[in-house]
Amino acid sequence: MLQTVRRAFQIEDVRKRIFYTFMMLVVVRFGSELPTPGVDPTVLQNLFASQTGDAFNFFDAFTGGSFTKMSVFALSITPYITSSIIMQLLTIAIPKLEEMQKEGADGRKKIAAITRYVTVGLALIESTAMAVGFGRQGLLVEYNFVNTAIVVCTLTAGSAFLMWIGERITDKGVGNGISIVLLINILSRVPDDFVTLYTQFVKGKTLAKGGLAALIILAILLVVVVFVVLLQSGERRIAVQYSQKVQGRKTYGGQSTHIPLRVNTAGVIPVIFASSLMQTPIVIAQFLGKGNGTGIGSQILKGMNSNTWCDPENPIYSIGLVVYILLTIFFAYFYTSITFNPLEIANNMKKSGGFIPGIRPGRPTVEYLQKILNYIIFIGACGLIIVQVIPYFFNGVFGANVSFGGTSLIIIVGVVLETLKQIESQMLVRNYTGFLNNKGSNMKNSFLGY
Repeated sequence: MLQTVRRAFQIEDVRKRIFYTFMMLVVVRFGSELPTPGVDPTVLQNLFASQTGDAFNFFDAFTGGSFTKMSVFALSITPYITSSIIMQLLTIAIPKLEEMQKEGADGRKKIAAITRYVTVGLALIESTAMAVGFGRQGLLVEYNFVNTAIVVCTLTAGSAFLMWIGERITDKGVGNGISIVLLINILSRVPDDFVTLYTQFVKGKTLAKGGLAALIILAILLVVVVFVVLLQSGERRIAVQYSQKVQGRKTYGGQSTHIPLRVNTAGVIPVIFASSLMQTPIVIAQFLGKGNGTGIGSQILKGMNSNTWCDPENPIYSIGLVVYILLTIFFAYFYTSITFNPLEIANNMKKSGGFIPGIRPGRPTVEYLQKILNYIIFIGACGLIIVQVIPYFFNGVFGANVSFGGTSLIIIVGVVLETLKQIESQMLVRNYTGFLNNKGSNMKNSFLGY
């Protein structure tokens, strides 16, 4: 990793891309501190401090603290992430969008344009709900139509501007622009979380107890990070053999390759879906000022709140954790089923003369791929659950309430690894370009007699 970064700074073009990305991220963090006009941020902070639930903690972690400050980037790029997921689902359901995706670069550009419009629409809906819902609770200095409209326009424009920054980083930076913007927002909260852990478990303790607590915390983080790296990079390779074809004097095919199936086939999507589904009723209840009573509805909402899970004094609320685990497994199978089609892969292999050794082409190949896929999905879902449950366990048992949970760690590790791959590929392209230029220059000099 360090060698990749060091070699990247030795190449001028890659160095410029890294510097461009850094400057864009500076703009992102500056906008995260810029307050929205007409908003009293102390009202929102006091509102969250009085809430016992964590309905907005997940959202605030993704926005890098911009949400609780109600800055111009309070929505962050969450509308874009949501619209991208929606477009992926619609691409499977709507034949017209599926045809666009198969058109190549032109089709992907059309889908990207539609995704931008959906992003703006979602940002407009979310900002309106926030301005009206929180405005009634005193968020706005003066709750009227003009101030509400200003907040809605500001938050929508901020989300659209972040989307533009992400696309610029993808084109002129190191790539993965949207993911990098999300990464910097999550990382911005990590120092505060370490301060919280230090204050809670190390500060005021004896040297032996404080040192032991610090070592335990670092060991747990290291083990989880290593586990996430293995989860993200692990894959099952299915061998594929292509039959030989003789045309004239040439022989085609006869090659061996493989189909790489990632262990974590669905990525972090199942966790996001499950978390969103569990938190949506809590968000609605808080907007309506409900959920703090003692009725059955309030008890159900407490069970859906991750802050109450793994609490030894109230084990009944951990039923919500069981529901969350089942939802994660369900969405892992659901999302993979709509993004990975064994039938299409089997048909493409058959058309190309490929086959899996020991498996007949056609339906047996589809059944074999589906069997292997179901096994891999379950392993990946269990890995996601382990990473996600560890923070909930320490939060419930020891009260270690931090913002970077399992989802954040998966995103951090995944984006860092993918960004390093992007930088390596750009350096490889520059090496090939330099080789060709030198070769062309030598050929020219030889031709001129030098």
